[in-house]
Amino acid sequence: MTSKPAEKRQVVRFAFYKLDSAWRRLPAERQASSKLEFGQVIESFAGRLLLRPYGLVGIRGDCDFLLWQVAENLDSLVALQTALNRTDLGAYLALPYSYLAMTRRSIYEFPEDLGQPSRLVIRPSEARYLFVYPFIKTRAWYALPKVERQTMMDEHVRVGRKYPSIRLNTTYSYGLDDQEFIVAFEGDDPAEFLDLVMELRESQASSYTLRDTPTFTCVQMSLWDMLDTLGGAGSAQAISRRPTRADGYTPAATLADLPPGASRRVYAGAEAVALFNVRGTVHAIANRCTHARASLSEGTVDADRCAVTCPWHEGVFSLETGRVLGGPPVLPLAVYRVKLEGDTILIAPPSVEAREPTVAPHS
Repeated sequence: MTSKPAEKRQVVRFAFYKLDSAWRRLPAERQASSKLEFGQVIESFAGRLLLRPYGLVGIRGDCDFLLWQVAENLDSLVALQTALNRTDLGAYLALPYSYLAMTRRSIYEFPEDLGQPSRLVIRPSEARYLFVYPFIKTRAWYALPKVERQTMMDEHVRVGRKYPSIRLNTTYSYGLDDQEFIVAFEGDDPAEFLDLVMELRESQASSYTLRDTPTFTCVQMSLWDMLDTLGGAGSAQAISRRPTRADGYTPAATLADLPPGASRRVYAGAEAVALFNVRGTVHAIANRCTHARASLSEGTVDADRCAVTCPWHEGVFSLETGRVLGGPPVLPLAVYRVKLEGDTILIAPPSVEAREPTVAPHS
């Protein structure tokens, strides 16, 4: 008898960082360089994991930002944190909260979920806020017959469906971390989330909650905007350290940074640009999807079509022309000029001239 192949899951980490105030007393030049280094390290992992930055400055006192990380394996999470620890900014960061989890299918059945995207894959939305907390059920919950638990979960879901703008991501931590679940709600209105949680407190399943704190209210923002909430020299100053040459081109990366099949987010001036190496040809497009501003450097590349699919709502763009090939986007993307000088990839803003693909030399 052939065994059913195991379903592919994702590992998920919610890492909350706190900056030592001593960093804010450093010279502005060092603040700018440390922000740039930290941001570049994060960008260098674009092809290895999905990462969303969120700010908490002004919201909580014990952490300043969240990096929501989604990867195919634990090794990628370890590699990212190791690289961040080696940065200048990393020396000033503490990690007061870090939660590890994994995607899996629920043991409960909800007919409304039929035809919906698989819960095995995390698909962050464009929502402004993320509300995160660890969750543990009482032992008495697990002693109940499954049919009783299903009935209570049905009530729980009915309450949740009264708030359709709030989107839930549940990941599982059994045996991996101290909590049993991590719940992450996405939404645009904190008041609506507050009302949802208050109503859920009155559900029968709520009486079987052992712990659901601490709770984090996080604001989604770009990587550089998030770094700017830390204070010190602005990211624009850090980004401007990448010199733009007289011919308008900016050194953005090297071929070693962008092997065939890889993607990477870089900057031309203060504009985010997504680089792709598709079968040895380097392409550069504006990094933000024209639909909901998702980071396209984290999208999926179709080498046969020379196209990228947005990781949020599956809009499809041509890497050669920037045209929309499918999905909800309406507006095309800017396509940047690319040229190689030795191993260095240089990019420049679009011009009226026709752009020829830049083919990397064979080694």
